[in-house]
Amino acid sequence: MTGAERREQIRAKLSQAQSPISATTLAKQFAVSRQTIVGDISLLRAHGAAIAATLQGYQLEATNQPTAVLVCRHFPNEATKEMALIIEAGGVIKDVEVEHPLYGRLRGELEIREIGDINLFMGRLKQLQGHLLSELTDGVHSHTVAYQTPEQLAAIKKALRDAGYLYEN
Repeated sequence: MTGAERREQIRAKLSQAQSPISATTLAKQFAVSRQTIVGDISLLRAHGAAIAATLQGYQLEATNQPTAVLVCRHFPNEATKEMALIIEAGGVIKDVEVEHPLYGRLRGELEIREIGDINLFMGRLKQLQGHLLSELTDGVHSHTVAYQTPEQLAAIKKALRDAGYLYEN
């Protein structure tokens, strides 16, 4: 099988999948390395495929869902609560982004859809002894948040505002 054929099969698998598929799973299915799959995903994205990297693996992005960019500010120990407020109000946290004085815009894909995703993210953060991007910018960061209805977006903003996390200065 050629690389192009494998990439088309990866695209087909992602389009039929009900849940994310890990690079390791795809690597086993195609008898290639995990790094080959990561490269295939990069090539598919370069050719316009809307593939999101989630904590559980890759999935095709829903292209018809509206999004909003919300600027937030909080201490690192409040990140779990901030994400939970967004999820509980019906949002999906697509990414996190900061504006760094030296490097410019830094962005991390999140694709956090449920409370279990938050727990997985925070567990990995602790396991890797990592730091939140917002720690680089005194807690100021933005999230691209997907939502279904304008009322849902209003509820997300209200929850963040009530908690003192929505940065509106």
